[in-house]
Amino acid sequence: MPAERDRAPQPVTLSRRTTLRLLGGAGLTALLAACGGTTATATIPPAPTTASGGAASAASSTTTAVSGTTASQATTSAGGTTTAAGQATTATASSAATTTHAGTPAAAGSPAAPVSTAIVIPDTGAKLPTEAVKFQVTVQGPGPRSPFYKAFFDAYKKAHPNITVQFDELPAAQVSQAIPLAIQNGAAPDIFWLPGGVTGGQAVQQNWIAPLDDVIPNFQQWKAAFPPGTLVEGITMFNGKVYTFPLSSLQRYATLIFYNPDFMKQAGYDPTSKPFTWDDFRAACKKLTTQGAGKYYGLVLGGQSSDTTFGTFVSNFAEMAGAAGGELNWKTGEYNYTSDQFQAATDLLLALKQDSSILPGILSLTQRDATTRMEQGIAAMTLDGPWAPTRWTGNFQFGVASQPLPNSGTPQPLSYTPGGGNYHWLYAKSKYPAVAGDILSYWGSLQGQTAFQAIVGGALQATFPGARQAAGNNAATTTMNTLFDQQMRLAPDPRVRNPDAGQVYIEQKAIHPNLAETIGGLFSGQLSDPKGALKDLQDRADKELDRAIKAAQAKGAKVSRDDWKFANWDPTKDYTDADYKALK
Repeated sequence: MPAERDRAPQPVTLSRRTTLRLLGGAGLTALLAACGGTTATATIPPAPTTASGGAASAASSTTTAVSGTTASQATTSAGGTTTAAGQATTATASSAATTTHAGTPAAAGSPAAPVSTAIVIPDTGAKLPTEAVKFQVTVQGPGPRSPFYKAFFDAYKKAHPNITVQFDELPAAQVSQAIPLAIQNGAAPDIFWLPGGVTGGQAVQQNWIAPLDDVIPNFQQWKAAFPPGTLVEGITMFNGKVYTFPLSSLQRYATLIFYNPDFMKQAGYDPTSKPFTWDDFRAACKKLTTQGAGKYYGLVLGGQSSDTTFGTFVSNFAEMAGAAGGELNWKTGEYNYTSDQFQAATDLLLALKQDSSILPGILSLTQRDATTRMEQGIAAMTLDGPWAPTRWTGNFQFGVASQPLPNSGTPQPLSYTPGGGNYHWLYAKSKYPAVAGDILSYWGSLQGQTAFQAIVGGALQATFPGARQAAGNNAATTTMNTLFDQQMRLAPDPRVRNPDAGQVYIEQKAIHPNLAETIGGLFSGQLSDPKGALKDLQDRADKELDRAIKAAQAKGAKVSRDDWKFANWDPTKDYTDADYKALK
């Protein structure tokens, strides 16, 4: 699996006028839309995994477009195939004290009583303002987190009516444009997501963000509750201070097979009882396409140039085939792009295209678009992560299975990095840091994590292991979490071993074309030599890492390429604190 790490900042290419137009012309002070609702306590189902209406639309500049819809899910299991059919239920904001979402049947014909958890805003001890204030939050979205944000801010408004939280979810491209411009103008949201490619270390260096040590009530007690490997120097901590924490774990992968059970059964396949090998997968894509007779294809993927799907496909397939670490081998500290496994995974993707087994026109689709179109019956399979079901309405039945396994040998685990995912950062010039501390204190608590897990269901895994049972035990969630437990292991990270390595990530610039762009170029025909393209990618990646290390050294960092080499790393096991200590 590719190392899920931060990258260097990309230049802001949109003009101020264009950015304002994208945000509805309301200006940077009106980036966000007011959250509606006056609910203080929200009761949530254990495992909502589909969102009404399929893929949510982007938020407008004047109204928060956070879906208040979650879905209950009826699941059936036949012949080892896990399928789910959701029935969406809408939670509307009201003046009632409790917003209730319908419970979820555990299996078809056998409804289970809902196991609910409630968002009850605690008194954290934060010294909150008593006057009327406007607090701003901007995140990337919409996505599987959206229902949690909706429920939380509804409850927060009821608990603190003098605090108006203007909340906005923006597509990644708009976050990358709007946040730097907002910071430049001193008008950034109080809490925000960093633009893609901007590391936490770079944001600290540029004085964009502030640490949480002095704003989280009872900070030391709060900090101590996080599981090991979460608050890590160079990832979530800088210069000994905590700047952020993950809302969710990275123990998930984005190349699960999601499929149409009817199409698959008609073709005679059941990838849950007999997992596909690479050859099986190619044959199935071709047979399903023939079976579709122009009405549907075997596979749909997101191939848009800004999407990472092609790179994830190649990296995950290659890693499970033996390219330890995915893009970078943590044992040797060398990139894997020229490995036989990366070459073979690239060849497989190109063979699927050559077979005409992939829906035409995917170069204009994101993976979100591709997954959404599964519901339209135009493809039998896609490859996506556990958030995929949130992109469908409640009426689509689907199966979920492991990504295709290598044709021979023992499949190797996919790796994931320490720290987690879905970070929120406090603006260094926020006028209301106490409000930020109050909000983030809850999000980073067992109580808040349990509510988060209950709302997002199996789409994401909470950072706190003790909260994960709140996702419920429907068949789809159980299948996915079982696969993640079996097929993923925690990898080492240079920043945990040597905090000075964090300076390298600050210096390191994104290379273009990167893996996804290189594979996209081969798929589109812009590049014609897979072996040569992957060799060029490896040479450029090595050169940039070496350059970044030298730049960090020039600034006093005691770091070398050896910090990227973990001689005692076993890709089949989690890399633990004991393993780091054994290196010294």
